[in-house]
Amino acid sequence: MALDKNDVEKIAHLARLQINDSDIVEVAQRISNILGMIDQMQSVDTSAVSAMAHPFDASQRLRADQITETNQRDYYQKLAPATQDGLYLVPKVIE
Repeated sequence: MALDKNDVEKIAHLARLQINDSDIVEVAQRISNILGMIDQMQSVDTSAVSAMAHPFDASQRLRADQITETNQRDYYQKLAPATQDGLYLVPKVIE
């Protein structure tokens, strides 16, 4: 798909870009090259290719699910300005 000067000017206007008149031909050629590459990629038969989340066969190393910190709830509750039944009380901000 080849773009002309008018197409580039419309795209530049929509994208709020300022392109010099001397650069419009080069920009049109570059965008046309990109669109041509996309057309090539879309023409490839991928029906036999399975979808994958990552190009490498990698697995995430996970740490053991163990408690590493002590419970300091009572200490933090003492520091809070207002608590009730183990909850922090805050000023009402929505009417």
